Amino acid sequence: MNKNTKLKIVGGAILAGFIIFFGGFYFGGRYESQKIVVQDIIDGDINATTTANFGPFWKAWQILQDKFVATHAHAVVTDQDKVWGAIQGLAASYGDPYTVFFPPEESKNFNEQIQGNFDGVGMEIGIQNNVMTVVAPLKNNPAYNAGIKSGDQILKINGTSTVGMSVDEAVNMIRGPKGSTVVVTVLRKGVKNPIEFSMVRDTIEIPTLDTETLPGNIFVIHLYNFSQNSSDLFRGALREFVLSGSHKLILDLRDNPGGYLESAVDMASWFVPMGKTIVTEDFGSSTPQNVYQSQGYNIFNKNLQFEILVNGGSASASEILAGALQQYGVAKLIGEQTFGKGSVQELLPITPDTSLKVTVARWLTPNGTWISEKGLTPNIVVPFIADPKNPKADNQMDRAVSELNKLP
Repeated sequence: MNKNTKLKIVGGAILAGFIIFFGGFYFGGRYESQKIVVQDIIDGDINATTTANFGPFWKAWQILQDKFVATHAHAVVTDQDKVWGAIQGLAASYGDPYTVFFPPEESKNFNEQIQGNFDGVGMEIGIQNNVMTVVAPLKNNPAYNAGIKSGDQILKINGTSTVGMSVDEAVNMIRGPKGSTVVVTVLRKGVKNPIEFSMVRDTIEIPTLDTETLPGNIFVIHLYNFSQNSSDLFRGALREFVLSGSHKLILDLRDNPGGYLESAVDMASWFVPMGKTIVTEDFGSSTPQNVYQSQGYNIFNKNLQFEILVNGGSASASEILAGALQQYGVAKLIGEQTFGKGSVQELLPITPDTSLKVTVARWLTPNGTWISEKGLTPNIVVPFIADPKNPKADNQMDRAVSELNKLP
């Protein structure tokens, strides 16, 4: 990864991890010998200012160095591994599940994931109400095909309880080589007993977008994520919509866990006048807010009849797009309360093969609302009802079609 790479992320796969910086610190008027060893490991010069007492850290380092004896099969722990472990500790102290340090292997995995190629079962997970929760299964991947649903609470992975487990630990347990099996036990709302899913891992293909035309000349765009190429694909889908001659549009953002902030802003710009606020990044009191405004494509006139489907798997960038279009009266939201992820992450290189995804801001809808943990409330609330006799039945889509058909 290029050392100058900066990536604004408001969704996508959610891992967890931690960082600490080492600089030139004095302890009791002298440098600890271990500090020199650790500083030599760090790639580059890192200067930090702190009033913290690092004496306990170095004391713990030395005790572990002198006394630790493995009680089970244990790989050799290098000094560099200890540095990565220490780095994971600082971020944990911030209590933010989205601030993540990626050691080399995890950094490689994350980069593969945002590029759309990795082995696993294909589901986004996060912490909701202090419980490991499925944000969304990715369409036509093992988790989706097995029947995993948005909102499923993950109780166990391969028999190991997720209580107290960090998100990155869970992700690392769920992912694995193609052809291997992982067993996930979930608790589902409305179902009394836990459900166990045995899934064979596969190479995950992250879908982005597809379209269809429903009876009544209703054009539907199914958008599954906000990836690097989603803006271009969305532009192409809108071109199809225009050429179809329809003025009735449904955008399906259900189970879309998000992605790039810039993609959400670009998509909203097709419907919102130039200069109108799409989303505001709030960096805290010490830094001015960053306001993302419509680029003013705004090619659709008042004849557009537009509805957006959302559910508990609609998160981050999905909520930015849906929230802006709802608040400007461009579209009505139909479905269920959204996930409620109201923060922005930036991906920063630490070394050539490690990176830090850090929460740098919270984002606000055009009217200044922070939706974290609350989500967006649809204009028309329609809980999804499965039909055992017809697995393809979709009462939420049916309601959206019905609402559009009421209009001229």
